[in-house]
Amino acid sequence: MNKKVVIVGGGAGGLELATRLGRRHGRKGLEVTLVDRNQTHLWKPLLHEVATGSLDAGIDELSYRAQASNNHFQFRTGTLQGLDRERRQVYLAPVTDAEGNEILPRRALDYDLLVLSIGSVTNDFGTPGAAEHCVFLDSRHQAEHFRQQLLQAYLRSSSSPTPLRIAIVGAGATGVELSAELFNTARELTSYGFENADIHPLEVSLIEAGPRILPALPERIAGAARHELEQLGVSVRSATRIREVTAEGLITAEDELIEADLMVWAAGIKAPPVTRELDGLEINGRNQLVVTPSLRTTLDANIFALGDCAACPMADGGNVPPRAQSAHQMASHLYKHIRAMLDGQEIPAYEYRDHGSLVSLSRFSTVGSLMGNLTRGSMMIEGRLARLVYISLYRMHQMALYGVTKTVLVTLVDRINRVIRPRLKLH
Repeated sequence: MNKKVVIVGGGAGGLELATRLGRRHGRKGLEVTLVDRNQTHLWKPLLHEVATGSLDAGIDELSYRAQASNNHFQFRTGTLQGLDRERRQVYLAPVTDAEGNEILPRRALDYDLLVLSIGSVTNDFGTPGAAEHCVFLDSRHQAEHFRQQLLQAYLRSSSSPTPLRIAIVGAGATGVELSAELFNTARELTSYGFENADIHPLEVSLIEAGPRILPALPERIAGAARHELEQLGVSVRSATRIREVTAEGLITAEDELIEADLMVWAAGIKAPPVTRELDGLEINGRNQLVVTPSLRTTLDANIFALGDCAACPMADGGNVPPRAQSAHQMASHLYKHIRAMLDGQEIPAYEYRDHGSLVSLSRFSTVGSLMGNLTRGSMMIEGRLARLVYISLYRMHQMALYGVTKTVLVTLVDRINRVIRPRLKLH
């Protein structure tokens, strides 16, 4: 009888794991099923480009069903609702259409081994008004919603000299990259006939509660990124805590109002709240599933977690950082030890390897560092070299999904599209 592996969540880690398992074991005694609420996959680090129109998600997205068919695993549409650890069943919520009519009923999937890769959502830390007045960038739908708001705001400002004010809370990678990309969008819109869409009427405020931007990266990289942003015209405000959000703007802890027409909250992450409904599995204060160094959940040897939803300990006492490279490494670790996992054996501890971090400032610059196996210690890079390395990270993700030949062809198509398609998605 085939062993059943169910992977919930088709993000970078979950989709790579399902693809690799399907290719190698899908026709050899292993039944691999991937579950996701969406029909298509888009690499999450690209969402800020979708939000500004620099990337057309309709071109770059990947169909889960096509990927499953090509790589010998199954795909099921659904949202995780709960599980029964004794029966080894995972429950999916009913699927409804836009009018609320039920398309698929609540379903149960049997598993021998369950991998939870459900990612993360934005953490507004309970700030009053944040959920009502700010845009989050957790999904393609939210990124597209912001893009439509941005285009509408530029249309309104075309008949008025009033500046377009955009405030971004959180100066991590998403906030920093979005800030730069907005200035690129402003310049491109000018060439497409949007009046007053140049950089002068655009006011972008990047607000960080901590002492500096990019707190997860070395201080010299953060300093270089801040210099580039301020050269573009971004107002960078560190050590500024937001206590409330209103329709008019952001209210700081010192009762200052930062007025804004559009507001984005990118200040932190937490695992989706469904982790509280998973039959008593241990979670931490950010809803993340607590796992052992082998990525097993602490209370069930048949359930694993990877990526942003997993709180995986490191030797220094902290947890593995929520990055795309972490999810990729975790997926590779579980892939290597799948047979031992299915037999209930202990597997080696996962060891996080930091290969460095890169931050793209749109077409203006890229800064970052290379670490680990790539260099001895840490080496700061910027400019064209950093941009090439940044792009290669996405190509590596595509190679894990498509293989080398298809990735080369996809890259070629991307180059052709740059010639024949608009530089921005304008509708």
